[in-house]
Amino acid sequence: MTGRRRALLALAGAGAARAALTGAHALSARPAGAAWRRTNYAGRPVTLLGGPALALSATVTATLGAPAGVRAATAVVGAVSGLVGGYDDLAGARPEQARDKGLAGHLRALREGRVSAGAVKVAGIGTAAAVAAVLTRGQGRGAGLLVDGVLATGLVAGAANLLNLLDLRPGRAAKAGSIAAAATLGGPAGGLVAGPLGATLAVLPADLGEQVMLGDCGANALGALLGLRLARHPSRAVRAGALTAIAGLTLASEKVSFTRVIEATPGLRELDRLGRLPS
Repeated sequence: MTGRRRALLALAGAGAARAALTGAHALSARPAGAAWRRTNYAGRPVTLLGGPALALSATVTATLGAPAGVRAATAVVGAVSGLVGGYDDLAGARPEQARDKGLAGHLRALREGRVSAGAVKVAGIGTAAAVAAVLTRGQGRGAGLLVDGVLATGLVAGAANLLNLLDLRPGRAAKAGSIAAAATLGGPAGGLVAGPLGATLAVLPADLGEQVMLGDCGANALGALLGLRLARHPSRAVRAGALTAIAGLTLASEKVSFTRVIEATPGLRELDRLGRLPS
């Protein structure tokens, strides 16, 4: 894919996201938008409808930019991750789900005989990731084909979850997603992330301005698409390394606060605060 086509896809993603945000802002002021309203970390009112706006625009433009053999998988991971993420945004806000956060919370709910909204989301994204691995499997045989399938499934599901874990401050997940998309624009599968890059950059000002949040819907969809792009890297060693890093960060998040680490790290702290409103 040429650089010109990637640029056009990025512009299409940005245009689609801006149009979707306009609809989100209109809906947020109506009674139908009440379920998506939240109070953020600083006590300011925001809407989670920025998530569906990003998920829709990123998924559509990613599917358009993906290589021919990857388009069905792209549509599956973007759409399913966005849908189950949106379900968790809504159902997970119910009072009875308040304790069901993180891996430990989901497991505790299962031990109590309940299925948390987060567990539904994990199952949905995991299934979509496995389907994508099957849809994009190569022509190899035996152990190599199995390893590639495991790596693809893990990268899609892991990246979807990791980006969502970053969505704790305005613009944090969108910045991370934009950097990851920009870094993987090259190569035959680079067009897959061109549209999502434009869409994310278009949503970023509203996210930084604390008008919208990405929520599970937006962060999971964007992360899943980025994970699928990583899964298309030709080097198995690079894919395995990326999955190891994602798994390590995810496990660390159960014990360590990402916000505390970012605030204590020069460079990361300034990047995290860039463009944000004063607390």
